[in-house]
Amino acid sequence: MEQIKHNYIQVDRLKLHVAEIGSESSPAVLFFHGFPEISYTWRHQMIAVANAGFRAIAPDYRGYGLSDVPAEPEKTSFADLVADTAAILDSLAISKVFVIAKDFGAMVGYIFSLFFPEKLAGIITLGIPYMPPEALQQLQTLPEGFYMRRWQEPGRAEADFGRFDAKTVVRKIYILFSRSEVPMASENQEIMDLVEPSALLPSWFTEEDLETYAASYQKSGFLTALQVPYRSLLERVEPPNHDPNAPIVKAPALFITGEKDFFFSFPGMEEYLQSGIQKYVPNLKIIYLPEGSHFVHEQFPETIKHNYIQVDRLKLHVAEIGSESSPAVLFFHGFPEISYTWRHQMIAVANAGFRAIAPDYRGYGLSDVPAEPEKTSFADLVADTAAILDSLAISKVFVIAKDFGAMVGYIFSLFFQRN
Repeated sequence: MEQIKHNYIQVDRLKLHVAEIGSESSPAVLFFHGFPEISYTWRHQMIAVANAGFRAIAPDYRGYGLSDVPAEPEKTSFADLVADTAAILDSLAISKVFVIAKDFGAMVGYIFSLFFPEKLAGIITLGIPYMPPEALQQLQTLPEGFYMRRWQEPGRAEADFGRFDAKTVVRKIYILFSRSEVPMASENQEIMDLVEPSALLPSWFTEEDLETYAASYQKSGFLTALQVPYRSLLERVEPPNHDPNAPIVKAPALFITGEKDFFFSFPGMEEYLQSGIQKYVPNLKIIYLPEGSHFVHEQFPETIKHNYIQVDRLKLHVAEIGSESSPAVLFFHGFPEISYTWRHQMIAVANAGFRAIAPDYRGYGLSDVPAEPEKTSFADLVADTAAILDSLAISKVFVIAKDFGAMVGYIFSLFFQRN
């Protein structure tokens, strides 16, 4: 992690820690963490983003990580975190950012986009999508033992956490939030008791990682974290005269969720993602990771990357995994499939030492739809493929194709036999 720089920026009498990597002249990507995370949670993605030519910036919120704890943490609000973010960007002379946010960081990101739409190039959220106020209100109807309701109760979590050291608390929360079940305690049980002392950490979360988090929370405590998000969850933060029926963000947006994320199993969540969220985020696309937990970014740091390549005035989505120096395997999907159909095979191919590449054709999946889709041809798909390979500096590929993708593959082989 030596590549990542650690700076402090003075905001509202607080020193806020900001991790950063990448050239100051590069487009900026701003990472918002969740709970129990800190900026360290983005260690893998920050380096990958910087290597791709961007400037990666990950602050610790006030009261989190290496940032100062406010004098009255119980008064911290989402509005404070958004104002801190704006101040950090001003201090760094950054006028526009692409936001990547996890867990309640998604709420920070979307509120930020409401107040500063001109600063937002796009947004990706993991674990939690945009949630309108009425959806947050519905969480209050869940049983009393629901972990959020317990942690909203003043003093309850403090007493629960206070029975253990910071390392044990973080350990238990990581284990708890890695499960697919919604954390729910019985009447005479506390949330920390849901995790047995003998329970093992997730395989992707090391003791070194745990020590880093533990040292952080040993310094900061958990008071700010309990205030934001849990005790500020129903806080309304929006610009004056905001139309509640207007889209929250019009910029390109992506939501990534693990199908084994406990949040995905919240009542009504699947239906909301299928038919409700587009009202608020009209340009949203969604990616589901079959084995993903609430911590997909830490669980699968080197899993499939999602890039965009400009071809013929269209942004074409290309999923990829594996070393750039490895022999390339190119996957063509069929219909009704998209590149996502190859998710299992891509990982297996990469694990076998190859570079797996799966584009979405123009007008499919996460790729742009052409202005006149009715004029799209097989020749276009083949030409797009050649342009993608040129962009990736790939001279030879092994093709795996499904359904009509076989036709694309064979036509491609006719025109580019040397490839």
